[in-house]
Amino acid sequence: MTQQLPRPAARPISIKRPLLGFGVVAGPLYVSVALAQAFTREGFDLTRHPWSFLANGDLGWIQTANFVVTALATIACAAGLRRSLSPGRGAQWAPRLVGAFGAGMIGAAIFPADPAMGFPAGTPEGPGAITLSGILHLAIGGVGFLCMVAACYVMASRFAGEGRRGWAGYSRVTGTLFLGAFVGIASGGGVAWANLAFVAGILAIWSWLSLVSLKLFRDDA
Repeated sequence: MTQQLPRPAARPISIKRPLLGFGVVAGPLYVSVALAQAFTREGFDLTRHPWSFLANGDLGWIQTANFVVTALATIACAAGLRRSLSPGRGAQWAPRLVGAFGAGMIGAAIFPADPAMGFPAGTPEGPGAITLSGILHLAIGGVGFLCMVAACYVMASRFAGEGRRGWAGYSRVTGTLFLGAFVGIASGGGVAWANLAFVAGILAIWSWLSLVSLKLFRDDA
């Protein structure tokens, strides 16, 4: 009788890499869709209007969908971070903070910003009427932004503990820049420098999430 050799144990399928992949693409997707609208929608001015205003008007559903899809990708990324970082420093808080940022985007989609400063086309100039939706949009968005700033610092601590000084410094700088950009637009909304600085901050924070996700994706290969 022929003796059968034992079959090799099946290698467990890891979902960390697909989840981290969502973090790689979330930022480029959000930025591409938002900028495409910013350059094509009538009356929108990057020096005066935050991207949240794009959720208003007949085509506002595009930015609302952009918020939701990007939020879901960010939350999936947070799940990937939890699996990739565990165990170790920041394994609990970094995913929670990134996930909270994603949840904040869903809240921002549910409660759109108030039309103001001439956008969408036909809206009177000036700050416009303040509604509960607009207040909740600012509050929820603000909490999400601060969570992302904190995530940068948590990951900086993680990288520093691993001796990755470059990544630690990059994370601290990104968190600080994004915090400064947020404070600037919160205190000087409608001012060109504040809006442009916030655009730069948005680009910086999404680039950071994409690059960190890509690094962890490759580390798990």
